Amino acid sequence: MMFSLTTPTLAIALTLSATFALSQDIPTSTLTQITDFGDKPTGVENYVYIPATLADPPALIAAIHYCTGTAQAYYNGTQYATLAEEYGFIVLYPEAPAEGKCWDVHTNETLTHDAGGDSLGIVNGLRFLIDLYGVDPEKVFATGTSSGAMMTNVLAGAYPDLIRAGAAFAGVPYGCFAGENAWCVECAQGELIKTPEEWGALALQGYPGYTGPRPKMAIWHGSVDTALNTQNYYEAIKQWTNVFGVSQNATSVTENWPVEGWTRSEFGENVEGILADGVDHNIPVQAPQVLEWFGIA
Repeated sequence: MMFSLTTPTLAIALTLSATFALSQDIPTSTLTQITDFGDKPTGVENYVYIPATLADPPALIAAIHYCTGTAQAYYNGTQYATLAEEYGFIVLYPEAPAEGKCWDVHTNETLTHDAGGDSLGIVNGLRFLIDLYGVDPEKVFATGTSSGAMMTNVLAGAYPDLIRAGAAFAGVPYGCFAGENAWCVECAQGELIKTPEEWGALALQGYPGYTGPRPKMAIWHGSVDTALNTQNYYEAIKQWTNVFGVSQNATSVTENWPVEGWTRSEFGENVEGILADGVDHNIPVQAPQVLEWFGIA
């Protein structure tokens, strides 16, 4: 098996090519690029963080950056790598190939199972690590912020056979940006309103014919988000409650969770929404609570 490794902090790219038989050849406790992970039709780059000690078997999280972000930025700006050392899971940090570093969440290819687009580049990175490290297939997750949250929803719709749970911070529902243009003003401004049935049917189109389990979803959003209007929070709740066939009426509401002024609404076991009062698009990632949702912590 041939693959190359580079670290994104190096001023000069270092490429190592050799025949490796064991997963331990990827350095531990450092952010490392993997290159020969399979098909990457749009040129998605993937970086991985392997903790010093892995759980047996380990879980795997795709931690997906925002527009203008990078794998390095999301690695630096979130707690996932630190928590990986504590709990023994693997973190995949994908990096968008587009000039502005936004993810393709609009093309039919990325929205459809194994059809191409940025989503397939991420998924093949996950598949590579699952095989290499014997990852528990019931513990493969996705989370992200802004454009990364949009991609989290895309992965939940197009790859429900792979992703077991998602946590989206300030995103939009699956398919909300679908169309010719990379940016959908109508969706971003919260003007794309659908019924729960319409949203649910859209999500099910991501993997035609699939009848297996669906990933449970946690939707996080600021109450005064104007970049991706807060209405998208409510539309995403419509979507995933419909997918799971549960009511939009919360079964449990917890005030001041996990931060004062934030409210968690649970819609059965598989959907929850966290609305952060007074918070704009720059919602802080709550990594420990994400791990709880994933069943890791």
